[in-house]
Amino acid sequence: MNITQTTFLTSSADLAECPETNLNEVAFIGRSNVGKSSLLNMLTNRKELAKTSSRPGKTELINFFHIPPKTGHLVDLPGYGYARKSKERRDMFASLITEYITDREQLNHVFVLVDSMIPPQQIDLDFILWLADLGKPHTILFTKTDRLKKTALQKNTDLFKSTLGEHYNPLPESIFTSSKVSTGKSAILAVVREALLG
Repeated sequence: MNITQTTFLTSSADLAECPETNLNEVAFIGRSNVGKSSLLNMLTNRKELAKTSSRPGKTELINFFHIPPKTGHLVDLPGYGYARKSKERRDMFASLITEYITDREQLNHVFVLVDSMIPPQQIDLDFILWLADLGKPHTILFTKTDRLKKTALQKNTDLFKSTLGEHYNPLPESIFTSSKVSTGKSAILAVVREALLG
């Protein structure tokens, strides 16, 4: 699996526009400004494969990236929960995300990015519980871990897992990540490889 040769394939505004392919897919999603684009760039060793921005909520379409030769796709989903979007736009994103995750047969795994620097957010907890209810395989990626001291990082992530654990047992796998120093890269790629190739 040559993930460093990953290229942009297409963007889709709804499920009907998604590529017609039998290749397996893994998707990345999280709240706006969680560091999703930076993580994808880190995983692929491509600085500008996924467009990063200081403005939260920039990803508004489903973006597909192809791993050659015919390995599978990385999928960048719109962020959820950006308050400054209009309600209509938020509802549209919710519908797009829901349709893709529930109806896209090629989707084998979902990576949910969670900001390690802040307290547990209900929208993250609810989203992960929804995936569990669907029976959709998923992994939690704690982002921005390089910005915290070890004790603060452990406190924040333990609190998130204990809060989630009130409704979810056993907990899904979680991985500490940092796009800046490539923390978690090999662990994520191992999950990607298993999901795409079996």
